[in-house]
Parts: sequence; C-alpha cells; structure tokens
Amino acid sequence: MTTVLENLGARLRRCRGVLVDSNVLLDIATEDPKGGEWSARALAECAERTALIVNPIVYAEVSIGFRTIEALDAALPADFYEREGLPREAGFLAGKCFVQYRRRGGQRVSPLPDFYIEAHAAIEGLALLTRDGARYRSYFPTVEILGPE
Repeated sequence: MTTVLENLGARLRRCRGVLVDSNVLLDIATEDPKGGEWSARALAECAERTALIVNPIVYAEVSIGFRTIEALDAALPADFYEREGLPREAGFLAGKCFVQYRRRGGQRVSPLPDFYIEAHAAIEGLALLTRDGARYRSYFPTVEILGPE
C-alpha cells in the first residue's frame, strides 16, 4: 500500500498516539467523496503503528451524525479507539491560544473546540490526524500534524 502520510513511522516516534479529529471520522462515516478516501487510508496507516484516541469534544462532534449513542459506539469501538478525557492543562493552553486568535483578529467570542482538541494533543504528546492542519500549525507548532498538505 502506498503511504498517504509521508514518513509516518518517523513522525510518530515522539508521539504516544494519534488524536483523531472529527473531520476524519465524519469523512469516513459519511463516505465523503472529497475527503473520505484520504481519511480512511490515513486512519488505517496510523492504526497500524500506534494508538488511536478520541476525546469528549471529538466524540460530541461526531455524535451529530448518529441517532443513538449505541450507533456511535459501534462506529467508534472502544477496542479500536481509546477514550481520553481533556486534561485541565489543555483547557488552560486552549484559552491562551484563543487569546492569540482574538488578538490576530479572530471573531469568535469563546474558545473554539479546535483549540481544545489541539491543546489536548500538545499537552499529552499526541499527533493529530486531521484534514484541517493549516489553522493548527500557527497556534500549536510543537504538535505533529498528520494531514493531506
């Protein structure tokens, strides 16, 4: 299989797992014609090498595509995806990055879920599998972003 994520093994060496962003999971669940194939292949490559992790924010974002919690849990089986809570340090870091966002002209009035997701990856030494890496790189430069760019 041709690798979707260049030098994945080397990129994951310093990470204890991969936090999977909701856009990747929703691409797969909805068979998105634009990102579904990339997301499925990238997720499979990561699963071969390390732990896959979802946190409560990712879980909540993905839940909108499912009618019941049982259906969501079947789509995100606990033996495939580790569940982790958000450390309070991630909340603090998300807030600090949100302040930077506002100072740079950001219009939102409360911290975005993306800041919490990325702060979780930063605090816990996780890589982030996402299709939306550009925004993350400027606020969390130490996180290994696994994306199509």
